[in-house]
This record gives sequence, structure tokens and C-alpha cells, in this order.
Amino acid sequence: MESDALFSLGEPAGAPSAPAGSGGVDGFTAVGPDSPLPVRMRPANLDELVGQDHLLAPGAPLRQLVNGGAPMSVILWGPPGSGKTTIAHLVARATDRRFVAMSALSAGVKDVRAVIETARRQRRSGGPQTVLFIDEVHRFSKTQQDSLLAAVEDRTVTLLAATTENPYFSVISPLLSRCVLLTLQPLDDDAVRGLLRRAVADERGLGGHLTLQPAAEDHLVRLAAGDVRKALTALEAAAASATALGAGRIDLGTAEQAVDVAAVRYDRDGDAHYDVISAFIKSMRGSDVDAALHWLARMLVAGEDARFIARRLVIFASEDVGMADPSALTVATAAAHAVEYVGLPEVQLNLAQAVIHLATAPKSNSATTAIGAAIADVRAGRGGPVPRTLRDAHYSGARGLGHGAGYRYPHDDQRGVVTQQYVPDDLVGADYYQPSQHGAERSVATRLPLLRRIVRGLPAPAARTEPATTPVAPAAAEPVAPTTRPGTPAPVAAGNGGRPAGLGGAGAAEEGGTDAAGEGQQ
Repeated sequence: MESDALFSLGEPAGAPSAPAGSGGVDGFTAVGPDSPLPVRMRPANLDELVGQDHLLAPGAPLRQLVNGGAPMSVILWGPPGSGKTTIAHLVARATDRRFVAMSALSAGVKDVRAVIETARRQRRSGGPQTVLFIDEVHRFSKTQQDSLLAAVEDRTVTLLAATTENPYFSVISPLLSRCVLLTLQPLDDDAVRGLLRRAVADERGLGGHLTLQPAAEDHLVRLAAGDVRKALTALEAAAASATALGAGRIDLGTAEQAVDVAAVRYDRDGDAHYDVISAFIKSMRGSDVDAALHWLARMLVAGEDARFIARRLVIFASEDVGMADPSALTVATAAAHAVEYVGLPEVQLNLAQAVIHLATAPKSNSATTAIGAAIADVRAGRGGPVPRTLRDAHYSGARGLGHGAGYRYPHDDQRGVVTQQYVPDDLVGADYYQPSQHGAERSVATRLPLLRRIVRGLPAPAARTEPATTPVAPAAAEPVAPTTRPGTPAPVAAGNGGRPAGLGGAGAAEEGGTDAAGEGQQ
């Protein structure tokens, strides 16, 4: 055995045993009768591998790697218990290549370079190709990953790397481009169930000494959530409990007592963090309050930072609810304050209330699209100098520069709005905000066209002519921009209750009525 292997590997079945005290060959610990059940039940050959059929087709990269058909470097990406280490065992056992295993948790650049140097010497002397297996490769720093590049490039070593993290985030691009990325999926319930039954019957496992009741089997499958290692570990614990009780079977009660609570698969710094928060946001956006509460509970049980959840709620309140329910931002902000003021575990009630409010609220992304369009114009270079009427005129000499000259004070007009240019010249007529017809924003959508016409001094649209069967009272006159100097009251439409023409009565618009300008008919 090469001295640069960092931990030892068992001999393949039928191979000569390693000398006493050597501990195994090729980098993994030898399998013994006291090894954990998941280790004893590892597939002995590729045909026993379950759950990754999409990678096992004839000629597929994984099959070539295991059979030694092509010296390609591979990165295995998948959740815990999906078979990454098992594949490494199969590669070590099924080829005549030299196999070296190391863990990124304990190895450093010096260890990597030692393996590469030995591989280079062996290659020059006509020795076997070296396969370097690195578990948890995402834990290698950029410098450590850089140390692999040249050896992988010229195939001094064939790299087999395993990671539970998204390699597009955790593995440097030059190394990723030199490898084939194989994505392993969580095992489905049928695959986990089949492996449990194999472990119960196989001599490597329980050897048929115990039976597994259907209800207990269902519990273990559900507990595993696609992680076969978790399922087999739970089975071993349940079997030990049944044996201690002198029972010949594993029933549901035994299984539940052996494994009290299912561990939630969630890495606050990993892929699950982003996937779960994405599902959380999309569930609220889709108004599925029950799904949103599930993802909230999943984050809370897994220990996610409540402040992170609260920040996402505050963002969501404006991004996806917005003007359809302006109170949503108040609710979300209050929940964020409660996180700081109350803390866990009680603050889960405040977070749940906010999630329910946001998920069931009417939705509008008009604020999101409005600011996005405005920012796009600014970045494109649109937007000239501030109009002279809007410039600061409070300091000495500003008046002499013409700053503020001609500015019209909206509060001097009875309607509270006047004709005046507020945007740079090249943005006149730009409509960034497009209100929806959802919730409270419906009344804003009714008022906004009138506001824009008055501010921009545009004429009223031509009235539609429709044949009338009964006499119709003449419509109120369209309000026009005042021509009097600031401070002169503007005309008030008759019968409008003293409100400025066309701008009062938001409630009437909400109920489907028309304002004095006939805006409700548009």
C-alpha cells in the first residue's frame, strides 16, 4: 500500500488480505462484522447500486469510471446518503488503477502535492494510473483546489471528488471545467424500501434474524427522506432495541423509540438554505399559505436565523404585495422588530402571523417593476439636469441663478396638484409605475391617469359616443390646470361635496362609481 493514503480501504471480496496491522488498502477502512450497517451493506458491484439509473446506462460516464474504461475526472454532486462514497468504493475495487483517498476536512496542499508527485513518478516508470478521491471537496480552499489543476489537466491523476454543495458555487471554475459533473439524486421511497429489505435479509446485514413490520418499514422510509444511510442507521438502532427486548420483529413502536426525531436536512451555509428560502418566497408569492407555513417551520426547526427570515418578509412585503396591500410592509416590519424584541421560540408566532398575512394578501409587483424601470433608465444615461424650477433656492445667491423661479406650490391649489414638469427633459412622459387592479391598488389605478394628465397638462380624452335610449345628464367638466397665479383657489366641480374635481372620493372609485371627470369609465 502506498504511504500517501490518508486512511485505509478494505480489500475487495476474494482479494488477498492485507498484512496484519496494515488496516486495509487503497484508502478506506477494512469492513468488519462490527462495522456500521450502512458500511456493511455497501454494494459489492455496480449492479447492486440503487437509485441512480440515469447515470448507469451503457457507456455513461459513471459506468466508464467504475469499469476503468476512460480516465476522466469526475465530480459527484448529491445530497447525503445518495451514494457518492459508495461509488468511490466501487471505483477502488473494480479497477487495477492505484486508488488514493483523502478527506478535505483533514488534508492540505502538502498532502495533495505528495499524492501528485508519487503519481507522477509512477506514471513515468510505467506504473498504474492513480485515481485520487477527495471527499467533501467543497471544503478545500481556492488555493487547495488550485493545486489540483495541473495534475488533472495532464491526467497525472484522475480526480474523483464528492460534494454535497452546489459545485457551481463551491468549486473553482477552472477545476470544474476539467471534470465531468455527475448529479446524484436523493433515493425515492421505493429504492430506500428495497435497500431496507435487502439489509434485513442479507448476511451482511441482519441475516434474516429479525422481521421488519410494514408500519415500521414505512416509518423508516419516511424518516430517511431519500437518505439511505439514515434509513440503515435507524434500522440498525431499531434492530438493537428489538434484540435487547428479546423480540423477533421490529414493530412501529420499537422503530419510533430507537429514533426519536427526524433530523431536518438543512445546511445554513449550503444549498438547502437557498432552496428552502426560494420555496418559501415562491409559496407566499403564489398565495399558498399552507406551503409557506411548511417552509417557515422547516427553517425554524433547522435553526435558521430568525432575523434572516424576517428580512426576507420585509423585502417580500414591497416586492410582491406592494401597493395591493400597503399594510403588508407594516406587518412585516413589526415581525422583524419582534425578532429583536421577543426572540425565539415565541417569535415564531409573530413570524407565522406575518407569513399568513403576506401569503393571503392581494399581490402586486408594480413597485418592483417601477423602480427597476427607473434604475434602467438612469443606468442607460437618461436623465438630464434638475429642472430649474425644482432646484434648491434657499441659499444666498440661488435666486440670482434662477433656481426655483416659476415653481408652483401644489398646496396653493385646492386640488393639491398642479401642472408642472418634475422630470428632466428627456424623461417627459415616462410612465414607470403601472398599478394593478388588485386590492387597494385598484383605487390608485383609477386616480393615476387623472393625476398624470393634470401634472403634464394633457387634454382630456375624447368622450365616447354611444347611442342612448334614455336622456343622460351631461358629464361634469374635465378639470384643467389652473391658469391663475399660485394661491388662487381652483374651481370645484358642482355636486362633488366640496372636494377638488376628480381627486376626492377614492371610496367611490373602489365601489365602482365615477369621479367628476368620468375616470371610472376608462
